[in-house]
Amino acid sequence: MTTSARNPWKAYRQVATQTAPPGQLVLMLYDGAIRFSERALTGFDSTDPGDRNQTINNNLNRAMDIVRELNVCLDTEAGGKLAGTLRDLYSYMERRLLESNLKKHRAGVDEVITHLKELRDAWATMLTNQGQVQPEAQAHLEWQTN
Repeated sequence: MTTSARNPWKAYRQVATQTAPPGQLVLMLYDGAIRFSERALTGFDSTDPGDRNQTINNNLNRAMDIVRELNVCLDTEAGGKLAGTLRDLYSYMERRLLESNLKKHRAGVDEVITHLKELRDAWATMLTNQGQVQPEAQAHLEWQTN
């Protein structure tokens, strides 16, 4: 039995990322960075030093990978000043996550989550205003109710 046959949610997510339009992919990246950053926060409450470090490190590394991907995908030529501003912001967020990981201080993670949520909400609003359907969110709702 394949992994996707045992885990329909994982199979769905894989297909969703392979078939989603670019605007939706950016939204999914924001969601992932937020999710991993929030998971890292749970590590700060752990009393077990090994669990604390592993939870913080693993999740912040994943969040940094996503922020890095958002940064690399920017088209600064077509995006002009906005793309340049986003590049600076993504670089700053990556540095804050790295600093939080190295020093095991949660303040940088909290700050980055705030920025990511603002960007995610603005992006979702833009997609909605352009009439772009968010198939992942719709399919997720339908999958949960069936």
